[in-house]
Amino acid sequence: MGDISLRKTAVEEKKAKLLKESKFLLDYTRKAIARLTYLKRTLAQLEEDVAPCEAQMENWKMNLAVMASKERQYLLQYNNYKALLNRLGYTPEINHGVLVEMAEHRKELEKKTKPILDTLRSYQDLPPDKALAALAIEDKKRQYAAAEKYLEDILQSALATND
Repeated sequence: MGDISLRKTAVEEKKAKLLKESKFLLDYTRKAIARLTYLKRTLAQLEEDVAPCEAQMENWKMNLAVMASKERQYLLQYNNYKALLNRLGYTPEINHGVLVEMAEHRKELEKKTKPILDTLRSYQDLPPDKALAALAIEDKKRQYAAAEKYLEDILQSALATND
């Protein structure tokens, strides 16, 4: 009987221990199931978020491809313009200020040379021979004198009519 009582006590202890262990495992399983449910919800939510992100990523890839082609185009244009500037003799010393200064200097030179050019144009219709040139000069002087006389006559007649 003592042996059975010892066994009974041992079995009850074992039963209590197993009950405690099963409660612990049950609690652990419930927590694991809750965690699994939370992870499944999170996974479903992430999978829902993946589709728009993938679409955005495809959009970014397309934009990246467009930007890469534009970069190639701009680099090609840049190299073409650079070659054109080299062909035209551009140097970095040429800038807006220098060009403005050169334009002002050109205007000054044009102002200085205009009277000389006008004088030279008046001699362009002269014949190449010296004697003929002298005759042409005399003829021009006579025409000039006649034009002055005509102008004086008109002015005199205008003054006379005003008085």
